[in-house]
Amino acid sequence: MDVVVWITAAASAAWLWLLFCQGFFWRTDLRLPPGAEPARWPDVCVVVPARDEAAVLPDSLPSLLAQDYPGRAEIFLVDDGSTDGTGEVARELARLHGGLALTVGSPGEPPAGWTGKLWAVRHGIALARARDPEFLLLTDADIAHEPDSLRTLVAAAHTGGFDLVSQMARLRVVSGWERLVVPAFVYFFAQLYPFRRIAKREARTAAAAGGCVLLRTRAAERARIPDAIRHAVIDDVSLARAVKRSGGHIWLGLADHVDSVRPYPRLADLWRMVSRSAYAQLRHSPLVLLGTVLGLALVYLVPPAAVCAGLVASSAPTVLLGALAWAVMTGTYVPMLRYYRQPLWLAPLLPFTAFLYLLMTVDSAVQHYRGLGAAWKGRTYARPDPAPEQ
Repeated sequence: MDVVVWITAAASAAWLWLLFCQGFFWRTDLRLPPGAEPARWPDVCVVVPARDEAAVLPDSLPSLLAQDYPGRAEIFLVDDGSTDGTGEVARELARLHGGLALTVGSPGEPPAGWTGKLWAVRHGIALARARDPEFLLLTDADIAHEPDSLRTLVAAAHTGGFDLVSQMARLRVVSGWERLVVPAFVYFFAQLYPFRRIAKREARTAAAAGGCVLLRTRAAERARIPDAIRHAVIDDVSLARAVKRSGGHIWLGLADHVDSVRPYPRLADLWRMVSRSAYAQLRHSPLVLLGTVLGLALVYLVPPAAVCAGLVASSAPTVLLGALAWAVMTGTYVPMLRYYRQPLWLAPLLPFTAFLYLLMTVDSAVQHYRGLGAAWKGRTYARPDPAPEQ
């Protein structure tokens, strides 16, 4: 049992380090900072890339049309080769609901070297450029905004001097699998990219949540967005890195009034969501994949396994160390479950959820080496993301 004790001790040490030294990633109190109203509200153009989104637009687009914004704002929805009538649905919703002006454009198929979403974003920004806006709001077609969303985003950016302000939309949690997997998705994201570090200019950590990104137009031009990240599958993180690398000040936090309406009722739906980009997150590196699998196993699977093994072998040190790591893991997950208004009995099940994510990550690599790459809505991106150009 000596080896088991040492492995369990390593897992416990890892959790104590994560608890105190990883930017307090587990806290969920970092929300949009309050902002003073500017003397003159700047012009904003909202860019919405949309591919086969007719089913969710009725639950999301009216919230953008109804934005209570004192300045000039206009929406550009880019129909990215949809086959379900996305553009027609958007135009009909604008006719029925009124509100902000809506323009529906279509960029055609993306050229080689571009992901479809970023090609659509590029087209939307090109349409917006004629309005010469000070800010761009990049938001996904499945995101619903409260009426004051744009107003509070602009006020926060104005007061804080931010070039990029992003909110992690609250994802839908209705089905059993969503309850088990979705809060953990945000928890793991915050563990990789601690929100408190993102806002520090001197810190290298950079990330954004693609569903809600307010971006200064000058910062986008300075960072060459989206051309500099045209290959990126994980476009939101790549965008934030490009902006921060070019000297921009960025912020990311959890949202209270920005919600995703996209359903993921089955495990297969959630599996596709994670596995399509998991290996890209690891830069398509077999060594990084191996390290990730071993790290996930050590941090999330060893603690409960050690408790069981220690009880069987009557090894008190193994049980105590495993229980300590499991308790810290459970305790750090509780705030995220509360944020998602989920029962706290799900917290001790985090090792099982982490095991699912481990399998999804491995499956992402398998799909990559089978030549399938990152598939999404009929498009496949088989090649790795090159480093953004400087």
